[in-house]
Amino acid sequence: MKPVDRVGEIWKEHLGVTQALVGIAPDVARAAELIAGAFDRGGRLFLAGNGGSAADAQHIAAELTGRFLRDRRPLPAVALHMNTSALTAVGNDFGFEQVFARELSAHGRAGDVLVALSTSGDSANILRAIDVARELGMQVIGLTGTSGGRMLAACDLCLRVPSAHTPRIQEMHILIGHTLCELIEERLC
Repeated sequence: MKPVDRVGEIWKEHLGVTQALVGIAPDVARAAELIAGAFDRGGRLFLAGNGGSAADAQHIAAELTGRFLRDRRPLPAVALHMNTSALTAVGNDFGFEQVFARELSAHGRAGDVLVALSTSGDSANILRAIDVARELGMQVIGLTGTSGGRMLAACDLCLRVPSAHTPRIQEMHILIGHTLCELIEERLC
């Protein structure tokens, strides 16, 4: 197969997943309301993910603390992996499955929201962070692939991308993230 033909196949797959994503639009709108409502009440948003999902978590947090489309007050959003000294110390001393849970235990409180990103829905460190969030009385929104994995039952709201292919799932996660940012800005401005 020629590279140009392969590009076309990849993009067609992307477009197919994007079109199927419309089915979760009501849940994405609900997620935006949960986050905006938390901000209204003085709550904060924490985000957690591994690898590409960590990059997506950081990207979404940056859009909210900076600006997305509008000049507005900064919104309190934190990607839990950003303190690399804490991340490596906790990973070394307590195990990698505790890296997000420990940070969330230190900083999270009732009224906050956790957005947990995992393409499989089965990442041990994400699941442990969800457990801590629940113990603290936080709302939990999951972003996963089609099955939802163990996160499906653990989250208050699980946004499942209709794909089992990691690259397409991650592409949709950032689309969902941008959509959340836009809806939150519209709601709060």
